[in-house]
Amino acid sequence: MDKPAALDLEATQHTAAQAGADKDEPLKEDIRLLGRLLGDVVRAQEGEEVFNVVETVRQTAVRFRRWDDPQAGAELTTLLHKLSREQANSVVRAFSYFSHLANIAEDQHHIRRRRAHMLRGAQPHASTVAFALERIKDAGVGRETVETFMRDALISPVLTAHPTEVQRKSILDAEHDIARLLAERDLPQTPKEAKRNLQLLQARIATLWQTRMLRYEKLTVADEIENALSYYRMTFLRELPALYDDIGDELAEHFGSDPATLHDAAFMQMGSWIGGDRDGNPNVNAATMQRALVRQATTAFDFYLDEVHALGAELSPSTLLVPASQHLQALADASPDHSPHRKDEPYRRALIGIYARLASTARELGASNILRKEVGHAEPYRDPQEFHAELQVVAESLETHFGAILVKPRLQGLMRAALIFGFHLASLDMRQSSDVHERVLAELFARAGVQADYAALDEAAKVKLLLDELAQPRLLYTPYETYSDEAESELGVLRAAREIRQRYGARAIRNYIISHTETVSDLLEVLLLQKETGLLHPREGRHDVMVIPLFETIPDLQRAAGIMAEWMALPLVATLIEGQGRLQEVMLGYSDSNKDGGILTSTWELYQAELKLVQVFADAKVKLRLFHGRGGTVGRGGGPTYDAILAQPPGTVNGQIRLTEQGEIISSKFSNPEIGRRNLELLVAATLEASLMPHGEDAAQVEQFQRFEGVMAELSQRAYKAYRNLVYETPGFTDYFFAATPIAEIAELNLGSRPASRKSTRRIEDLRAIPWGFSWGQCRLLLPGWFGFGAAVSGWLGDDGGEGTREERLALLRAMAKEWPFFAALLSNMDMVLAKTDLAIASRYAELVPDVALRERIFARISDEYNQTLRCLEDVTGNDERLVGNPLLARSIQNRFAYLDPLNHLQVELIQRHRAAAGDPDKIDERVHRGIHLSINGVAAGLRNTG
Repeated sequence: MDKPAALDLEATQHTAAQAGADKDEPLKEDIRLLGRLLGDVVRAQEGEEVFNVVETVRQTAVRFRRWDDPQAGAELTTLLHKLSREQANSVVRAFSYFSHLANIAEDQHHIRRRRAHMLRGAQPHASTVAFALERIKDAGVGRETVETFMRDALISPVLTAHPTEVQRKSILDAEHDIARLLAERDLPQTPKEAKRNLQLLQARIATLWQTRMLRYEKLTVADEIENALSYYRMTFLRELPALYDDIGDELAEHFGSDPATLHDAAFMQMGSWIGGDRDGNPNVNAATMQRALVRQATTAFDFYLDEVHALGAELSPSTLLVPASQHLQALADASPDHSPHRKDEPYRRALIGIYARLASTARELGASNILRKEVGHAEPYRDPQEFHAELQVVAESLETHFGAILVKPRLQGLMRAALIFGFHLASLDMRQSSDVHERVLAELFARAGVQADYAALDEAAKVKLLLDELAQPRLLYTPYETYSDEAESELGVLRAAREIRQRYGARAIRNYIISHTETVSDLLEVLLLQKETGLLHPREGRHDVMVIPLFETIPDLQRAAGIMAEWMALPLVATLIEGQGRLQEVMLGYSDSNKDGGILTSTWELYQAELKLVQVFADAKVKLRLFHGRGGTVGRGGGPTYDAILAQPPGTVNGQIRLTEQGEIISSKFSNPEIGRRNLELLVAATLEASLMPHGEDAAQVEQFQRFEGVMAELSQRAYKAYRNLVYETPGFTDYFFAATPIAEIAELNLGSRPASRKSTRRIEDLRAIPWGFSWGQCRLLLPGWFGFGAAVSGWLGDDGGEGTREERLALLRAMAKEWPFFAALLSNMDMVLAKTDLAIASRYAELVPDVALRERIFARISDEYNQTLRCLEDVTGNDERLVGNPLLARSIQNRFAYLDPLNHLQVELIQRHRAAAGDPDKIDERVHRGIHLSINGVAAGLRNTG
């Protein structure tokens, strides 16, 4: 951070001239300003000595990076080793806070640049709905097709928990204020206003410094639920309805659509796994599901009640001046408000009645703290449709009595919110591993005397037994038997799901995801458990909750199409799918397939699985909805969402897509409302283009893409071999990984409600994909996002037995990068990961490996593959620098290094101290634990989508 200087208001306030001279200059100013203010706070709070230490660490880290200076590395080691525990934590906090402040500045700059683009009246950018509609219209797609898409589509971001990203509301609120104050600086300000703004910025940064950033007690599922709900209050509840309105306007402009076209549309809805995802998390059960829905409903009702109250204040038309409809008058007459002062104000009386009904409904559905008491009692709403219908009465009365202009400011958004969020806010998915279902059913079969050892049966026998049992009217479960805790818990979850659906509506829970789906019996087992708990009604040919397979590992992906063909061919299943609108969802797991086979093979096998699923579903005449289990990092399916959706194989989107949003990605995408709306918009834009743009190809193109796919298959085989050889076949690799990354600290520090490993082992196979990828990000190797590419490409180019010369093969790879969106997206993501990878920093983590020979052997292999990957990427793209196509991101990464690198160096020092004290309770220092935790959060914030 820059040393403090006298505040120069003219120098720190943006001007149009400056913005014109260098469009990124305002971002640089913001970063310098926030860095200086943070430096002032550190000096004032911690003293000159700590401030000087922070500066010395930063400058030495810069020397180490820029000149690869061994002397600087030695100085840094000595400097950090001398830090007292208090100083170490202060330095970690300083650099961690700067990562967060830099994120705020970048978000504000994105908003600034977008506004400048719009003010210039420039053509719509790619990833906007306006751009997508323009492309679709130019391609000859008609209005009716687009309107049908909007009515039938389902685009659903699904929020999932992350062990490092449960921030306290106090921190989120302070950062929101800093973002607001920074935005104010773009507006004309008097000297006094500018001074006041600067004082408030410094005050909020001081508040951040004095506020504990993270929770140091073990996180619970309840903490994760509350963290997710904060994004609804900040962004989703207002911005998603507003996005619908924007899209309606764009449809009217491009296709002449009536704005009423989207009146009942609900093409984008929110989903959640938090409180319902039991896979590997013993802390999730029926109680957490019920808590999740109570808290979700309370969040929705808090918003609705505030908006209805505000409408009551705003809608003051008097019947002495303007008439109202009979239906509106009836609502007013039914209101518990009988004040003579509002006798001629039917809208206010109607809204007071709506408020009373809402409050009554909220209490009935679990809300216990309604701050603003209603005027009198009213009957609760039966469902959100009834609430929406009463709001519609208000809107129609205004529209037919000279008040149409009064609908849009607030009422229209509230009506839209009621349709989108209902009383449940977000659909809660249930997820559990297939082996748990097998154990529970084995117990039920044995207790009922039906089958003594279900688990020992082969697949054909399991399927027959399950189908026979599904046809039986009786249940296996009896209240007069004693069952294991696991069986009671699993059945209790499904019973709770039935009750939740009855209370909050059918959309509250409508999906059951089966991890590790390997056979058809894995799916049938969940159907039978649903029958046991009243969620499946075989005689009526319907079930309440869709059974969704999750194909995760490379072998699972290869089996996916065959399993789904067999599944959909079963008569009972065909009937159930018919009841689902001839639609079936399939989930694909990016994280585990990457951990299993590496980035190249994972990406290719996912693509292949999708192509085969499209064919199988077309043959069965069933609509396919893919649920993409994308993590935050590129190694777990992350990267730019817009490009990822457009790179999907033809026929895999079709207006239906769900995808996970996780951890620091949720924060970076949705903590700022304007940034949040843009991220929601690009999901819609990408889905529109992927679904409606024609995919017609002539014979030559088909032949070309077949050739591309053949090359990709060869590359995948080579990459798979290289990756598996390192990770699963190299002696000592597991020991290296556990020593050279913070994986042990991530597991030990209880950073989330879910254990880091599925089993109590150190096997890579049993490690969850999140800590696997996250640990590689922390040590700046980001290995899951690139390893194997260099070996694959160099091997294929140098294969003497292959077709064509090396130059001809390289030309073919370049054609693939230019003409094939799938390959282009893969290279782009790898380019971004390699830009953030740093071997010099990673070498510091390698020093944590006590076995010198193992350290040198493994790190040398990783270094060789990294350099080979860089060379191959440069050969294929023709660019010898990273992120040539994204200079803003390139500059962003470069600007961050001076503040990110010290965090990594400090993390290594703290891990050394922590491990040195291991086994001696007297030496364990809670402050070191906290410093590691803070450094983990700071590095993740600094790396953003590769953390």
